[in-house]
Amino acid sequence: MDEIMHAGEVWLVGAGPGDPDLLTRKAERLLRAASVVFYDSLVGPGVRDLIPAGVRQVPVGKRSGRHSKDQGAINALLVEAALAGERVVRLKGGDPSMFGRSTEEVAALAAVGIRARICPGITAASAAAASAGMSLSLRGAARRVQFVTAHMRAGEALALDWAALADPGSTTAFYMGRGAAGEISRRLILEGLDSATPVLIACDISMPSERLLKTRLDLLPIAANAITDEKPTLILVGKAFAALSDTPPMSWKDRPTAEMSRDRVAAGRGSRPREASG
Repeated sequence: MDEIMHAGEVWLVGAGPGDPDLLTRKAERLLRAASVVFYDSLVGPGVRDLIPAGVRQVPVGKRSGRHSKDQGAINALLVEAALAGERVVRLKGGDPSMFGRSTEEVAALAAVGIRARICPGITAASAAAASAGMSLSLRGAARRVQFVTAHMRAGEALALDWAALADPGSTTAFYMGRGAAGEISRRLILEGLDSATPVLIACDISMPSERLLKTRLDLLPIAANAITDEKPTLILVGKAFAALSDTPPMSWKDRPTAEMSRDRVAAGRGSRPREASG
C-alpha cells in the first residue's frame, strides 16, 4: 500500500487514547508529512508535540457538550484545505472508525472528488483494559464485546437495545458514559443483568493522570459521581473484570485508583486507593 502523502489528499488519523507512545508508527509518519492538521480536543498534548513546528495546527473541538465547530464546518475546512493542495491530516482521539463520524467526513470529501484514507488508532476500551491488566474478553464468561456511545442530548433518554446490552456473557463498553451512568445501571438491571456485575470506570486513559475505578453495576451512579471534572469517561461492564479487585496489577502502582466497597459508597465515601505491592 502506498503510504506517501500526496498534495490534496486527506488522512483521518487515530491519535490513540492519549499516550504518544501508543500512537502507531504510520500515524506518526503521516503527522510529519502533513502540511496542516485539524485536531480534536481529545487528542493528547504529547501526540501534538510530535507534529513538526512548521505544520499548521487547527483545533476543531469535538468534546462532548462543548463543540467549537459543528460537523458541517469541519467538513468544509477539510474540503477547502484539500482543494488548496494541502497535505491534510484530520487527527482524532482514539480510533477514527469508533464513534468518530469518519463516514460523514469521507463522504463529504468524496462528494467533491477528494481522496480520503483512514489510519486506525487504539480505541479507549482496549487501552483501559490494558491499563487495568485485564482483557475485554474472558473464556467462559465474556464471549463478545459490545461498543456503545452513551452520549445523549440534554433531556433525551438513550435509545439503546437494553435487552441485548444486558447479555451476561458480554463485555459492554459505554463511551462518554458518565452522564448516563444512572440510566445505564437502572436499565441493565431492569433487563436482568446481575446488580453485582463488575464495572470499571476509566478516564484520562493511558495518561499520567489516569483514573481507574472498580465498582459494581448497582453502585455505578454513585461511583461515577466521584469523578468531579468534565473529562470524557469510559464505563466497562462485565464479568471480565471480576478478578480485578483481588489481583490489582503492578501497573496500578502510584496511580490514583480506588475500589468502591458497598458500605463506603453507601455512606458517600470511596475507599482508600488500593495499590499493588512491590
